[in-house]
Amino acid sequence: MTSFRSQVRNNAVALISLMVALSSLGYNTWRNEHTERNRNVRTAGFDILTKLAEFERVVFLAQYDRDANGGNPRTGWTYVIVIRDLSDVMPAQVTQQATSLQKVWGENWEALGKDDDAAVNRIDEAITKLRETTLQTLHSLR
Repeated sequence: MTSFRSQVRNNAVALISLMVALSSLGYNTWRNEHTERNRNVRTAGFDILTKLAEFERVVFLAQYDRDANGGNPRTGWTYVIVIRDLSDVMPAQVTQQATSLQKVWGENWEALGKDDDAAVNRIDEAITKLRETTLQTLHSLR
């Protein structure tokens, strides 16, 4: 009967191959998960930036052009909700900024189209913060 040591020695190449295969599988799985997460964040980030630009257009049409069709608050709500939903895929700081934008929009949309620019300034500030946070997140992806 052979000893455990001699069996390990006789099968060393097979054992090393097994360890390399398992560690490679583990790393490959981790790398694929990381890549997929980055891909999802990148896609959501670009979509957020696009929706922010469209949303800002609605805000400006409502405030400065007094365009009831292009600056419709329901359209604004649609953009805010989509942006908030997309932010759930993003890191926490983007989600917080999107939630803040939704809150600011809810508190200020009725004041758009008036002579006072305070509401549009608050909304524009929230849009800018979310845009900057989204861009920082996209720049940090590896």
